Amino acid sequence: MQIIAAKEGLEEAHADDIPELVWATGPVSYDYHFADRGLFDAIVLGSWRRDGTLFAADAATLAVEEGALMGIEIGMPGNEYRERQHALGAVWQELVGNGQVDADDIAGVLERSEHASWLNPVIHADTYYIHALSVKPGFRGKRVGYHLINNAMDRARQQGFARLQLDVLSDNPAVEFYRAVGLELLAETRAPKPSAFGVPAEYRMGMKLS
Repeated sequence: MQIIAAKEGLEEAHADDIPELVWATGPVSYDYHFADRGLFDAIVLGSWRRDGTLFAADAATLAVEEGALMGIEIGMPGNEYRERQHALGAVWQELVGNGQVDADDIAGVLERSEHASWLNPVIHADTYYIHALSVKPGFRGKRVGYHLINNAMDRARQQGFARLQLDVLSDNPAVEFYRAVGLELLAETRAPKPSAFGVPAEYRMGMKLS
């Protein structure tokens, strides 16, 4: 197994797998945000191909074995999270411009995303934030997630971050995995409209790196 940055052509080689891997980290939440799986896939794939955006390959680390993608970690400095989120505007514009997305869909997504933003506490600049960590079903049980998060911890320490944090839905089985690798529960948040839709409480989990 290789743990490598998504660059030098690898980002395009594995692009088709990225929307499903990201979706798997929080299907109920993403269903609330986007209300349309095709819309979600288009924005994630568009973001993957545009540096500086929320799901971009320039923030991704891949687990690969014999050319097959096993899993992915997307992470960034805490103060980049909102910047990358706002940078998705350029992806929306491109998708509307080439006819992949109807402009009327954008307003609904932005409104629901604003409601859901309360689920995510502030992320500080001294924190390395894991936005997504996901393993393909056929490779689960092979410690792929462990190698990805351990690599993220090592990189974060080397880059001088004081903390590592992530957000995970409280009903996600990954909560126990994160506890097992040393993360603790820091906050539990709910937001009225996502909760009414069925989105469970979100956990902010984290650890000190020094």
